[in-house]
Amino acid sequence: MSAPPPPAWLDALLRVVQEVQLALWQLWHALGWSGNLHGQPAWPWSHRIAGETLLIDLGLARQLGLSVLAIVLALTCLVVALGWRRRRMVWLGIGALALVAAPWPSPVLLVTPAAPTSFHQSPTRFAVDAIATGAQVYAQHCVACHGTDGRGEGPQAATLSRWPPTFLSPLLGRRAEGELFWHIVAGMRDGDGHTTMPAFGDQLDDAQAWAVIDYLKTLAAGTGGATQGSWPVPLRLPDVTVRCGAAPPRALDDWRGRQRVRVVAFDGAPATLPFDDPRFLTLLVTPDGLPPATIPDFRAGCVAASAQAWPVFARIAGVDPARLPGTTWLADRDGWLRAQAAPGGNGWSDASLVCTAGQPAQGAPGGRGAGQRPPPDGLTALLLRIDAEPVRLVQGGFIH
Repeated sequence: MSAPPPPAWLDALLRVVQEVQLALWQLWHALGWSGNLHGQPAWPWSHRIAGETLLIDLGLARQLGLSVLAIVLALTCLVVALGWRRRRMVWLGIGALALVAAPWPSPVLLVTPAAPTSFHQSPTRFAVDAIATGAQVYAQHCVACHGTDGRGEGPQAATLSRWPPTFLSPLLGRRAEGELFWHIVAGMRDGDGHTTMPAFGDQLDDAQAWAVIDYLKTLAAGTGGATQGSWPVPLRLPDVTVRCGAAPPRALDDWRGRQRVRVVAFDGAPATLPFDDPRFLTLLVTPDGLPPATIPDFRAGCVAASAQAWPVFARIAGVDPARLPGTTWLADRDGWLRAQAAPGGNGWSDASLVCTAGQPAQGAPGGRGAGQRPPPDGLTALLLRIDAEPVRLVQGGFIH
């Protein structure tokens, strides 16, 4: 999941391109020139800017960036020419020269086919209940080809004209959610028009299609962690209703952006009930979604109030639910799951990281200068590194 840090100008270019696309899309819809599809405005064009290509082809990205600057310069010259009549031809000439000299990128490389739902957003909030629904849909409709572990090795895979893709691929995990949704409801075809995946739009409603995408994320994390020691793409902390003592229940998402979260799979053994820690909120996940009968002072008192949370976190851990007790996760302040520890482990360290999607920051643990004292313990060092390396999620070639 780690990657070299991208140039700052590339991030800026991707954001500009994305905002321009979204603005055109919204304007088109506001003018009534495109309708709704599956409950959201449809993308009205057959192609979109290939942000994923720009990420890996810096030469093409530079061409596009310089061409954008040329357009900005030409428009500026036009504005100046309109207000400065005596030098109008000079300014118009400068603007025209900028457009002629711009290294215009090839449209064949710059754009990629789009689906009507390419820019649709999932309404599920990546919630525990949606993931559980997605698990049921996957077991009924997908497992025969894609396999129980998502590696594309199901019992019917060998009978297909094209082998199913593995969900452990970062390239697949970074596809825009709206395009994955379209493949589920409309199916897929190869270049010769042969069906490579059937359409499920007549068997699943929209909520089920979005839910199975959520489940695929947890499946990729669990299988990737078990086989590779890390996750192919970043994974959000699943949203769930949380009960903390006598306080009113609230959504776990309420802590996003403000609070680190430690999640502990707890099956009732008092000796394994963790102490509270002021550095993060500690959330217990129990098999029945109920709090322990008694919670001693200074012990974790917040519980995920859903029995579905147990199998969901077992899938994230990549283990059978019976082996889940004692497993612990750390989520950063932005709500990304970053580290995982198996029960009975040797404590927290860099080896606990399952999501290393950020680029190493100066001053982060592991890059200390001479004379600096090391962090006092492995957990503190890990938290410092997580804070210093924020997640950078790229989907559909654009930063989220």
